[in-house]
Amino acid sequence: MASIGSIITKYRKNAGLNQIELAKRLTDAGCPTTNKALSAWERDKAEPSVSTLLHLCLILQIPDIYEEYFGSNPKNPLSTLNDSGKEKVLDYIELLHLRSCYVKERKVIPYVPRRRTLHLYTTSVSAGTGNFLDDGQYEEIEVGEEIPEIADYGVRISGDSMEPQFIDLQVVWVHSQETLQDGEIGIFYLNGMSYCKRLEHIRNDAFLISLNKKYAPIPVREDDSFRTFGKVVR
Repeated sequence: MASIGSIITKYRKNAGLNQIELAKRLTDAGCPTTNKALSAWERDKAEPSVSTLLHLCLILQIPDIYEEYFGSNPKNPLSTLNDSGKEKVLDYIELLHLRSCYVKERKVIPYVPRRRTLHLYTTSVSAGTGNFLDDGQYEEIEVGEEIPEIADYGVRISGDSMEPQFIDLQVVWVHSQETLQDGEIGIFYLNGMSYCKRLEHIRNDAFLISLNKKYAPIPVREDDSFRTFGKVVR
């Protein structure tokens, strides 16, 4: 019976890999590994996890780890054959593959795009002068993968102050969150009005910025009634 370490060493050398290269291949495959860990495995000071061992078999092309470990595999009819016998069996299997009647039928599972229902608020959010976002007035619409997964609802823009990125009557999709980073575009409530603007801080002051340069920044003062509804994600 061979040890796991000797099997890894044998197939690693057959593959022409050093320990650092094999550790990187394992890490890239989703099994974070250092060359020190690999060295410990090969010296039988430790053993890889089951998932890592399976990835080792795949990377090093170990055809039958059971046979390598125990010497023979009673479940594998090739285990008792020499190399010449194995080659003949594989040749016959290849002939069978050429005859479709001997090949398993592959089931093709049709791809069904994920659909979901989101609220689209019927009261427009101003991109110019500001309209209150009444969260009780909305319609439900079905959307697909064209809408980001994190989107929670949609609102329609009113005005031209966010042109050229957002035009009048365009629907934008919003992820609900209470804070935004500088430079992010969101939906905001300010003193009874709702806006689609870019948030910016200049020194210690906050401003709602229009993308259309003909509109002046809207300052947010300490005594204002201000709230962030969410971040525009599309």
